[in-house]
Amino acid sequence: MGELLSAVTSDVQTLFRQEVELAKTEVKQEATKAGKAAGMYGGAGFAGYMVLLFLSLAAVLGLANVMDGGWAALIVTVVWAVIAAVLYQRGRTQMRTVAPKPEQTVETMKENAQWARHPTR
Repeated sequence: MGELLSAVTSDVQTLFRQEVELAKTEVKQEATKAGKAAGMYGGAGFAGYMVLLFLSLAAVLGLANVMDGGWAALIVTVVWAVIAAVLYQRGRTQMRTVAPKPEQTVETMKENAQWARHPTR
């Protein structure tokens, strides 16, 4: 009986180790894919920035056809300042709604601890 229990324990340990290794491999593969996707998002963000930069330059040059170039640049700058202020305010408002503590997970962990102390309740 002791040998059988020892063999079962050994097999369970081996199975557990293999499952952990499989999980590590899967996580590593997913992290690699996520890293590549993040890099592409970064590239897209930079490309979008360049589009806005050149679009702003085109707006300045377009306005410079009907007014002084300095005023045209100032108008485009003020438009971007207003956009930045609106985005900042919206981001600040949204950030105030973020809860740093995962309330649902904490509640679930409390329930699990309660059940572990008194599994028949």
